[in-house]
Amino acid sequence: MTDTPGWASPGSAPSSEGREPGASGPAEPADRPGTTEPAPQPGTDPQGPGTKWSKEQPPPGQWSAPTGAPSPNQPPPPPPPGPGWGGQQPGGPGPGGYGGGYGGPPGGYGGPPGGYGGPPPGPGGYGTPGGHPAWGGGWGGPPPAAKPGVIPLRPLGVGEILDGAVSTMRTYWRTVLGIALAVAAVTDICLVLVEGFFLNDALAGAQLDSRTATPDDLYRALRDSMIGTGIVTVISAAAVIVATALLTTITSRAVLGKPVSTGEAWREARPQIPKLAGLLVLLGLITIGVIVAGALPGILVMVTDGSDAGGSALFALGILAGVVIAVWLAIRYYLAAPALMLERQGITKAMSRSAKLVRGAWWRVFGIQLLAWLIANIVSAIVTIPFALIGAAVSGDGMDNFLGTSGERVGWAFLIIRGIGSLIGTTLTLPISAGVTVLLYIDQRIRREALDLELARAAGVQGYGTNTSGPVPGS
Repeated sequence: MTDTPGWASPGSAPSSEGREPGASGPAEPADRPGTTEPAPQPGTDPQGPGTKWSKEQPPPGQWSAPTGAPSPNQPPPPPPPGPGWGGQQPGGPGPGGYGGGYGGPPGGYGGPPGGYGGPPPGPGGYGTPGGHPAWGGGWGGPPPAAKPGVIPLRPLGVGEILDGAVSTMRTYWRTVLGIALAVAAVTDICLVLVEGFFLNDALAGAQLDSRTATPDDLYRALRDSMIGTGIVTVISAAAVIVATALLTTITSRAVLGKPVSTGEAWREARPQIPKLAGLLVLLGLITIGVIVAGALPGILVMVTDGSDAGGSALFALGILAGVVIAVWLAIRYYLAAPALMLERQGITKAMSRSAKLVRGAWWRVFGIQLLAWLIANIVSAIVTIPFALIGAAVSGDGMDNFLGTSGERVGWAFLIIRGIGSLIGTTLTLPISAGVTVLLYIDQRIRREALDLELARAAGVQGYGTNTSGPVPGS
């Protein structure tokens, strides 16, 4: 038996020797055949002469005679038991058992007018105030995860990572697009100037496909091309490093729902920018070194043996193997930059942290990075190609300038108009790429290290972690 009013345990039956207060059982009918004596009054001996009552009677004071007025000090008799488990008879709600206790008044299971869904008869019972919740209304699934910022604080799906990156750009558009626009402007202006002053003259003056080109012309064209490409690469790398540092800081604040200005992001990211530059340079050197190491055996065979066929095949296989290893290493250390920025780590420690987070999830990280890269390039192409077509039409060189096969100087009009399209495309896609990297890092830490608890405390979420988080979406 329990102390909860309104119901009793299934299978329990009243005791025959002592009943609990308020319990009731079957009573003898007043008019039995051959019985004319009136019912004895309370306090009289039920076994007196002439009586027909059964030998087993309830304790005195818990029942009243069929006739006569009740005593002023006697509690009112309980109602007859209703139908249900435990042998109760029909006709009333019953104080115990399952008849009349489940969310309805007298009648029990399906009995009119009670049963499931009926009005609650009083405190206690299933579906009544102060008792247990009604069936079907007390279980609504686990509570959703807290979302103080652009992502919910739980393991993320692919769509939520992409949506978080876009939401960061949309929510903090002034700061994010301002940084991306500045970086894109520096990069594209340098690219236009270098291409207009170095690459344009070198490629157009050498006429590499002409039979009149001399080795000196080829050497000069190659030298100028390498110088121009090197200048653009260095400037672009510096701009990307700064943009990565600032956008990483902004995205990490967006996860907590806290705004940040460009000045605050710069002050917070500035101490880690030299380390970030060293990390990116080291990763670039590792990538180039692996590819060169794969191609080196083929080069040696072609130089020493003079076997063009065997050397070329070995060279191609070496390049392919080097590219595969370089891609594997690039994904392995893909999360090193956010680890360095957000954990204030050194270069080697950040690389080891990335390797630890990516271990066992290499294909997932690779797939998300590839998807983000495809989306960024598609968006960039949609924006850039119309500007390039307009530039080709304005310059008067048609599709030759657009495809870069004219062999002549490219007009400044084409370079500038195409640069404007590239500027817009970079401004839109750079925040998405950086945001996906940071959110993927946070997602891996939530999965591996329960980072969501720390993020909830940092965001000021009260009571987080005491309830079950929301369902984990598919990866």
